[in-house]
Amino acid sequence: MPGLKSGHLQTLINSSKMRRLLVRQRARGMLAAAAPHILDCGGGVRLMGYYSGRTQSAPPDLCILIHGWEGDADSSYLVSAAGRLWNRGYAIFRLNLRDHGPSHHLNTGLFHGCRLDETIGAVRSIQKTFPFRRLFLAGFSLGGNFALRIGASAHEAGLQLKRVAAVCPVLDPVKTVDAIEPGCHNDPRLALYHWYFLRKWRRSLKIKSRLFPGLIDLDAVRQYPSIRSLTEYFVPRYTDFACADDYLSGYAVTGSRLAGLKIPVKIIASMDDPVIPAEDLARVARPARLCIEKQRYGGHCGFIPDLRMESWINKRLEALFQTKEKSQGGLHA
Repeated sequence: MPGLKSGHLQTLINSSKMRRLLVRQRARGMLAAAAPHILDCGGGVRLMGYYSGRTQSAPPDLCILIHGWEGDADSSYLVSAAGRLWNRGYAIFRLNLRDHGPSHHLNTGLFHGCRLDETIGAVRSIQKTFPFRRLFLAGFSLGGNFALRIGASAHEAGLQLKRVAAVCPVLDPVKTVDAIEPGCHNDPRLALYHWYFLRKWRRSLKIKSRLFPGLIDLDAVRQYPSIRSLTEYFVPRYTDFACADDYLSGYAVTGSRLAGLKIPVKIIASMDDPVIPAEDLARVARPARLCIEKQRYGGHCGFIPDLRMESWINKRLEALFQTKEKSQGGLHA
């Protein structure tokens, strides 16, 4: 639909209240079947999510889905994809990253993007707990970044993943922060995304502070007016990194990070994504197991073709997980 081709409009519609009502109606079967589960991720870390199983006697295909930063397992884009896959016979596990959704109480330490080991532990726990025929993983935005890094570690970690998909993944976090940082661009529309993420981050820290008094100095947090400045305050105090750029680079998937992939992985990117710079794709390694699929339109995790508001990405993930395993290297426009 020509009127929906704006990347900004796609991004905003994706999380709109109107779309949320339609998404939850279509996904009502999956949501009714969902049960909360707390996962032992090793090292005393616990993560939680929702498992929507099947009643059939034979083990189903199981898909794990990971949301983006300051989203959660109930985000519309995640529920939309989960509902489509569940309606097609998949079992679904919607995973909350640390301190996302109703999970702030499970761990003392704060969430950050380099906590890869615990997400690998979550996938390992899911594959030990629930029956499946084949196991798939898909992530959106920061969840896509985690999915790519999990895929790169899958063989060594003993994960039985058959295929991984990353939708509009964060590629170079330094560039992503700069893309929406006030003063780093001339597009006032990007200020809305910055305000949105900063507001949600501060709200998450407030919840954590209430649960763990003394862990966070909220008065100090309020002094930092941007994601970049708050990250520079946050990193040396709550991570093992000395500075913000070292931390942000620590979970980048550019350079050689994906060079050793041993399972099929697909990146689905939008060229008009206002949050993830499309040019960062040129700095991602090209192993035989990685395919990059570029779409001209879609915004950030939108891909909504018409007013029915069902994302094209749902159908694409379904087709991808039905594809027989084969080497899929290359770059597809």
